[in-house]
Amino acid sequence: MKTKIKQIKNLALKEIGEAKNLTDLECLKVKYLGRKSELTVVLRRLKDLSEDKKKEVGEMANKARKEIEEGIKNQELRIKELEFGDIESREKIDITYPGAKIKKGHLHPLTQVRYEIEDIFKSMGFLVVESREVEDEFHNFDALNIPKNHPARDMWDTFWIKNSKSKIPNLLLQTHTSPMQIRHMEKNKPPFKIIVPGKVFRYEASDATHESNFYQVEGLMVDESGKVTVANFKSVMADFMRSLFKKEVKIRLRPSYFPFVEPGFEIDVSCPYCDGAGCRICKRTGWIEILGAGMVNQKVFASVGFPEDKYEGFAFGFGLDRIAMVKYGIDDIRLFYSGDLRFLEQF
Repeated sequence: MKTKIKQIKNLALKEIGEAKNLTDLECLKVKYLGRKSELTVVLRRLKDLSEDKKKEVGEMANKARKEIEEGIKNQELRIKELEFGDIESREKIDITYPGAKIKKGHLHPLTQVRYEIEDIFKSMGFLVVESREVEDEFHNFDALNIPKNHPARDMWDTFWIKNSKSKIPNLLLQTHTSPMQIRHMEKNKPPFKIIVPGKVFRYEASDATHESNFYQVEGLMVDESGKVTVANFKSVMADFMRSLFKKEVKIRLRPSYFPFVEPGFEIDVSCPYCDGAGCRICKRTGWIEILGAGMVNQKVFASVGFPEDKYEGFAFGFGLDRIAMVKYGIDDIRLFYSGDLRFLEQF
């Protein structure tokens, strides 16, 4: 039995010394020290020996086991030194070496223009109110003096929501951001000044100047009768256009019709590219149509419970996409939604 223990030890130390990697070393550890190893089998036979032999052979077996464990430990250190000894030179970081430049993303041009518009109006004391994309018929039409079956509804090509599980009847995708006028007035009393940016939806074909969904900004300023006039509105628009285009621009009002304002008018600005001389952008007219507006119709105030003729105000609305097109000289609205990086990376 002593001879067997000596043979096991010598063979184990020889194979351990020849191990080339940690995986091989782990296999040898199981082979010579595991529960089914030859050395373990020898130790189990000690019970069959006399007391004197048991003590002598037991000490020899335990000593062999310790030598094998020590051999495995030393070989493990040698292998690790070989494998990882040059890691410092291979993975050394030169802190003086210039770092790789990280390419940053940026905001979409429509988002950039929206933030700029919001900042301009906030500087004039307007509150920014978020719109909702799903609206009901009352807030989108009825309360804005556009009753059912009225011809004015033909101005808005509406996406109606069918088979809605909501308890609110006649839901639709908002066709303009004007419904938030009503919602704000239902919960707030004048005076107030708000703008409402948001996405709107129209059932119409896409072309260079039209999309089925686009962004709009609504504005509303209301106070007691006599305190808000067309002159106030014109002054606000002049300041807004000057800040937006970073230069003086002329504005003009043309009579127009919108059901929720009376009187209503379109706003044109002198072309910021040719200063009114006439160019491709303004189609040689010197003017660019920019938004629709007017003094709030008293029927709109009545729909939210305001006393008749107690308040006056002006409302306006414009396509954020159109503002961006004019600002950057873009001739196709579809570019904003194309996802083409060649276009988007210019902003």
